[in-house]
Amino acid sequence: MSETTPIALVVLISGRGSNLKAILDAIERGELPAVVRAVISNRTDAAGLDHARRAGIDTLALDAADYDDAESYDRALAGLIDRFDPGLVVLAGFMRILTPAFVDHYRGRLINIHPSLLPRYRGLHTHRRALEDGADEHGASVHFVTEELDGGPLIVQARVPVLPGDDEQTLAARVLEQEHRLYPQAIRWLAEGRVRWEDGRVLFDGEPLEHPLQLDVAP
Repeated sequence: MSETTPIALVVLISGRGSNLKAILDAIERGELPAVVRAVISNRTDAAGLDHARRAGIDTLALDAADYDDAESYDRALAGLIDRFDPGLVVLAGFMRILTPAFVDHYRGRLINIHPSLLPRYRGLHTHRRALEDGADEHGASVHFVTEELDGGPLIVQARVPVLPGDDEQTLAARVLEQEHRLYPQAIRWLAEGRVRWEDGRVLFDGEPLEHPLQLDVAP
């Protein structure tokens, strides 16, 4: 890897944090020029916080029940994030819909991973919906976050086949395996300046990205 100044990350999680662990593992292997400065959860019992603690990373939990509304919660969340001066805010299974003011504050440096080939299957239960539709392929997408739920500009996707006999669990596992490759790769491109947000569009190596990049998936 060419010499690149590590990008500072704050990662937001709600659950087990498997994508967080994939990011930390990629950093440890020297494959991702990044440093995770903090991991913040909206749940005090989020299992993924343990990944951060074991890595010696600051962890914080902010319970929405302590706030009157989404706007006040997101103001407090932004205040926590900004203490760590991140170059990139990474949503890794953060199960909250963010307010427009929060999104605008981090515009161009707020990304999310979603378990579908967006724009298909925005929202929840993506694997079930793909199976119900009889889809022959499924996958995951990394995108910049905008006010539109799961509707921000796409950066990169990974596609997986839907196999005969798949159920939600087997399909979810196949997609998750690719998520763990996809997210570190997207963050690496951002850290290296190969991907950037400019004037409301995504550039890759200085050229407008008309379609999302595709991550090769081994058969």
